[in-house]
Amino acid sequence: MRQNKLRVICFGMGAIGTYIGGSLAAKGAEVVFIEKKEMVSGASERGIRLMTEKSEIRIPIIEVFSDIKQVIGSRPFDVALLAVKSFDTKSVLDSITGIEDQFPPILCLQNGVENEDLIAQKIGSDKVISGTITSAVGRSGLGDVKLEKLRGVGIETGNPLSKMLIDWFNLAGLRAKGYTSRANMKWSKMTTNLLANASSAILNWTPRQIFSDPLMYRLEVTQIRETLAVMKALGLDVVDLPGTPVVLLMRLINSLPSDLSSKIVGIPLARARGAKMPSFHIDLYAGKTISEVTYLNGAVTRFGKSAGVATPVNQVLSDTLEQLASGRLTKDMFNNQPEKLHQLIKGVL
Repeated sequence: MRQNKLRVICFGMGAIGTYIGGSLAAKGAEVVFIEKKEMVSGASERGIRLMTEKSEIRIPIIEVFSDIKQVIGSRPFDVALLAVKSFDTKSVLDSITGIEDQFPPILCLQNGVENEDLIAQKIGSDKVISGTITSAVGRSGLGDVKLEKLRGVGIETGNPLSKMLIDWFNLAGLRAKGYTSRANMKWSKMTTNLLANASSAILNWTPRQIFSDPLMYRLEVTQIRETLAVMKALGLDVVDLPGTPVVLLMRLINSLPSDLSSKIVGIPLARARGAKMPSFHIDLYAGKTISEVTYLNGAVTRFGKSAGVATPVNQVLSDTLEQLASGRLTKDMFNNQPEKLHQLIKGVL
């Protein structure tokens, strides 16, 4: 049964924002996108094209604004979707200063485990709904995205809006599933985000190269084991995510000797990830001077310190990539030199 029209604000027209906002709009939701001023006219003119395995969805006319306060003053909204990189969270929250009371609940679809707390500090914990997306989406241009692998979306239950959001997401073909534990859901997603991400950017290697190299595979195993140890200290459980058997994957990585798990886990991961570069690598080689590694590997380290769990590999990966992004280290220092990264980590173990 079709729900009452959902009114949505979507921050940004990156791959995830365009995919989810466009999918909802295609099923009758009223979606308004917030983008940078210089991109508004182009986005409005282009509309959205969403390619899936079976179809092409076109939304020729979309509403795009640069001023969130102008949008909030125009009509009521049910929810705002936040799918920007974690390093952009502060600027988004700064943009709603003065309209916090009028602002709708935010569905936080970002990677990382700390954004929800920042949002709660700004608009109140009762207006924060956690989410995660496991589907793979590519973006070839403004408003032009392709669904590469449909897995699904996790949405935190317990909020009065949760059921309506799950229903609408499923109506839009997004394969939504409810989760009672925000922390279990977000930390489980983060374990998958860590794999061959920081190391790929640092070495300028593909995930296939990372997973196929015995030395680097052991490093990947160690960063995951550190993360799982932090989760255990925090009393958190690994959970399966939509279309993603995280529990089995993490159990194999955590319990089997790396030489054995490399055959059971590493080879399939190498085939699955292949030559597609992960997000940290894309950002670094696009010239960004900040990295989301601060909010993933860095978060593992911060929570590890609080819980009394050592996380030296996550610390080195975070520190090294931050320095590469900022320019304090040059990319050629580690480019195609796994032994150099290994020595750096060996020095802190």
